[in-house]
Amino acid sequence: MSAVLYHGQPNGASLTVLAALAESGLAIECRAIDLLAGERHALDGVTEAIALDLGVEGEGPVLLVDGEAMTESVFLAQYFDEAAGGAGLQPADAYARWEMMMWCRQITERLSPAAALLGNLAASQAVVAAIPQAGFDDLTARIVSDDLRGRWLALHDDVSIPAQIADSEAKIIATVERCEKQLADGRDWLMGSFSIADLVTYSWLAGMRLLRPSAFADAAPTNAWLDRVAVRPSVIAALARATVSEPLRAWAPGPEINRWG
Repeated sequence: MSAVLYHGQPNGASLTVLAALAESGLAIECRAIDLLAGERHALDGVTEAIALDLGVEGEGPVLLVDGEAMTESVFLAQYFDEAAGGAGLQPADAYARWEMMMWCRQITERLSPAAALLGNLAASQAVVAAIPQAGFDDLTARIVSDDLRGRWLALHDDVSIPAQIADSEAKIIATVERCEKQLADGRDWLMGSFSIADLVTYSWLAGMRLLRPSAFADAAPTNAWLDRVAVRPSVIAALARATVSEPLRAWAPGPEINRWG
């Protein structure tokens, strides 16, 4: 099997997938790409627009296996778990697995667009705005998705909508409250045993603890859970792939916030 994982800095969707790969123990080549340079839209061996541009995660990782491109972090985490013969990232019980997937859906549809918007405004806007106009025009011309291209343009032109920012901040608070409720019985992990739900939630929420610390001020169980995930060997290994000093502050255009409401 020929397999290559193209990924950005270990944050958001790229962190989920890199940590899941480490959990699986699979030997898959990892190639870091500069998401803010538009490198995801010109990958060796990937020609399908649906892989390059139309994934709902925006600038998420791409896995190329024997010429077939796959995207979306939760599905890639499942692929690694199953390709490894069961690495323990998914419950065996059918209902428990459904519960995990429903949790992941909430995170990817509500938290990830909010975190991406806040993270990009804080960390990426200046970088994207500094791209010379000719180079930026070339970059955005390669993006097939109108939605994703629009997020790049908004960053470049420093466009922000106060109502979207407020809505995103509310979604961060709501996610923390949801984690508090889930962890209230004293469990260590969100689904009882460690799973993809812990990886995907940590990957989008950990950076928000840096940007919106007030949302975590009275959330002792969630803070303790974040700290437990942070010292998981797979997460440490994923973060070690960073080429910046603070990968949890590294963001790239993500899901379109209006799509999810």
